[in-house]
Amino acid sequence: MTVDLPWPGPGDRYRYSPITGRAPGTWPGGRRLAVYVAIGVEDYRFGDGRTEDLLPGVAFPDMVNTAWRDYGNRVGVFRLLDRLAEHGVPPTVLLNTMVYDTAPDVLVAARRHGAEIVAHGITNSDSLAGMATAEERAYLDAVARRIAAEEGRRPAGWSSPWLAHTESTFDLLAATGYRYLLDLRPDDQPVWLSTASGPLLALPYALEVNDSSTVVGRAASAGEFADMIVDEFDELLAASAEQPLVMSVVVHSFISGVPFRLRRLGRALEHLRRHGDQVWFARPGEIFRAYAVQHPPEPLLDATDAAN
Repeated sequence: MTVDLPWPGPGDRYRYSPITGRAPGTWPGGRRLAVYVAIGVEDYRFGDGRTEDLLPGVAFPDMVNTAWRDYGNRVGVFRLLDRLAEHGVPPTVLLNTMVYDTAPDVLVAARRHGAEIVAHGITNSDSLAGMATAEERAYLDAVARRIAAEEGRRPAGWSSPWLAHTESTFDLLAATGYRYLLDLRPDDQPVWLSTASGPLLALPYALEVNDSSTVVGRAASAGEFADMIVDEFDELLAASAEQPLVMSVVVHSFISGVPFRLRRLGRALEHLRRHGDQVWFARPGEIFRAYAVQHPPEPLLDATDAAN
């Protein structure tokens, strides 16, 4: 039985390609595995929209979960940035632009540590899901314009709040100047997505090596999450003997920035650092540029097909 979808499915956005058929190679400097660590730096409208809650079902006014999330921008993000620096890992910040107004010192610290700013919506109370095309385009552009005003340049990378999309999201991202996406992991190498406005590169983004989905969503312990990072790294490092691969670790300031989780995260990062001669600790923009030079996009759909 076939189902008529209202928008192009995965097969229309990217080609099937088994990893066994890929050419060998390395990342810059002969490194085999590229690793980036992304810190979700988020803010929420009190009492409105979606929230990330540690204790579900708290009645309004929910000060308990609000204070738990606020810890991230008051304490956790600064300790995470320092811990990454201790281990020689350049940070990536997935930024809700509301943080410019509510916690500006976070961005001062991010700049000091040389963080790449990846657009992550205005607030995490928002979701792209259900937005009309014109509304969504204006939203994506507003986020880029705010980051450009604060940082001096528009962001090239996007990560969707709640990893949610509409049928137009990929097309609109490319149309508004975004070059790469941190939402999907169909592969251990980057994957070119076809859109109505040109190619968009999906960098591997961990849905599971991610403290939101794993620690909050599935109640994994700090030790279990740290073990996942180590096991993911060891397995990918071994596999990268055949071709260059990408590993991501996604943490949030109010989850992994909490002391007992931060301590276990640090131990996992120390394990990664011991293999530094084989690993390229990078920012997503650096991975994008290196991959685009080595593997320029091939057309998959024409603009009319992608738009329909």
